[in-house]
Amino acid sequence: MDLALLRTFVTVHRAGSFTRAAALLGLSQPAVTSQIRTLERQLGRPLFLRQARGVTPTTMGDELAHKAAPHLDALVEIAETGPDNDASLRTLHLAGPPEFTAERALPALTELTGDDGQGFALRASFGNAEETLEGLAAGHHDLAISTARPRGALLTATTLCDEEHVLVAAPHRAEQLGSAKLGPEDAPAPDDLPVIEVHESLPFVSRYWASVFDSRPAAPGTVIVPDLRAVLACAIAGAGLAVLPRYLCALALKRGEVVPLHEPAIPPLRTYFLVVRTGTLAMPHIARAHEWLQRAATNWG
Repeated sequence: MDLALLRTFVTVHRAGSFTRAAALLGLSQPAVTSQIRTLERQLGRPLFLRQARGVTPTTMGDELAHKAAPHLDALVEIAETGPDNDASLRTLHLAGPPEFTAERALPALTELTGDDGQGFALRASFGNAEETLEGLAAGHHDLAISTARPRGALLTATTLCDEEHVLVAAPHRAEQLGSAKLGPEDAPAPDDLPVIEVHESLPFVSRYWASVFDSRPAAPGTVIVPDLRAVLACAIAGAGLAVLPRYLCALALKRGEVVPLHEPAIPPLRTYFLVVRTGTLAMPHIARAHEWLQRAATNWG
């Protein structure tokens, strides 16, 4: 079987579209379509169901992808590094949410970028869960950190850690809510404090309100910034209340720059997953980074 046809097939399977696969491969769409049809004729069975937007693999297509993809990835790894090159020349492409990746994952993984003969070069990119998993499936990343567990067998997810969320505000803002912290049945009235968030949909505040107060926040976001570190900075400056991961605001809490507005018996949690393309843990540098992050996570509690 022609390896070029298999490479095109796996790229289409991961991209979910002939058009996206053609862009990734640097080929024209007709060339990709022709190669897939050739492979289907050789196998005597269809590999994809054509739809209005993209393609869906058949059972045969899924089976072939799960068998072939890990071996093709390994061949690409050999081609990029050379069979005699030191493992330290390999590059690990990591993707994940900006704050967690920057504050947790990258400091841990930089210990593996040394010249001990087992290190690797490190490249990181940031994105939300959907973008990260799509990029991983398409072969842009080797290892992804995601708050969503992927479906299907093409990607393999391992639980990494849980993240506790805290409702905070600057001390003078907390005083506006009264002398006592919020009780278990209470929530700030919409006009009590402005809301600081990362998106107009208030994903962190809404999740906290639903989990702790069994309600929805009525107030719109007053300050919307695209990074939780900026949310923390705005909260310290007194812009309003915010829901933040405890690890991100722990130092500010210790310094008294922000204070918790509520301390529920069971705090809201968000789970992070380590995700790889199925079979790629056979590659030493990916396996080492995967294991190293799991080990580091035991100290992130």
